[in-house]
Amino acid sequence: MDAFMDGVIKYIQLLRITDFIDVVIVAVIFYYLINLIRETRAMQLVKGIIFLFAVFFLSQRLNLNALNYILGGAMQIGAFAIIVLFQPELRSLLERMGRFKVGKIIDFAVDNSEEELARTIESISLAAENLSLTKTGALIVIERSTRLGEFISTGTMLEANVSSGLLENIFVPNTPLHDGAVIIRGSKIITAGCLLPLTANNNLSRDLGTRHRAAIGLSEVTDAVIVVVSEETGKISIALNGSLTRNLNRDSLGKALKKLIIQKPETQQKKIDKIKFWKTKAQ
Repeated sequence: MDAFMDGVIKYIQLLRITDFIDVVIVAVIFYYLINLIRETRAMQLVKGIIFLFAVFFLSQRLNLNALNYILGGAMQIGAFAIIVLFQPELRSLLERMGRFKVGKIIDFAVDNSEEELARTIESISLAAENLSLTKTGALIVIERSTRLGEFISTGTMLEANVSSGLLENIFVPNTPLHDGAVIIRGSKIITAGCLLPLTANNNLSRDLGTRHRAAIGLSEVTDAVIVVVSEETGKISIALNGSLTRNLNRDSLGKALKKLIIQKPETQQKKIDKIKFWKTKAQ
């Protein structure tokens, strides 16, 4: 027993602080990967892969040569197969990494003043209320840090100032641009009639139509805020980060948009104030 403890102590003494850091980093990576795939079909694929590995090692122990040869050959192309099978999940993971706050350090530009953004939010809220009263379906995307160029290219370019009247006219039924999404950047309607990706989440309520699923789908892969007006019920909703907040009215929608688009965390505001100070000083 003493010899065993001496061996353990010697092993611990050989460990470096970098070894502990290495283990922690690997543990964190596995934790986030498991959280990413836990509610998706990829979890079933992971279980299948674990089962194959178990059978492979068991076949080695029991000298099942034919089975071991087949499984060994399959595992040689396993890395490529995993990339193909997990492509949607890998893309989602990389896009989430790209939205980390560290990536916003170099984002110095402030394109619109708070007054312009407030007017834009007021126009969106008023349009949503009027569309809700007439049960006119609408899908309004408000771009934030993640650029939406690949989705903008699927619509018709407008480059028009945001106004409630224009938004309401765009979504009038049986008009060329009504069956798609409007994308707003700052205080401009960049494009209309855009195609958005549908969510792959099969656990959503059955009463959610294509607009809601498209809104959730886009919010899963970008940090955009998406306003949805239901054509069936006239209810107003917001999609953000893969979740949907429903049953909003003009006031609650406006407050939510102001919080998400105008208000900044204290640390980010200090950074912007500091940049403005140095710009003023340089001038």
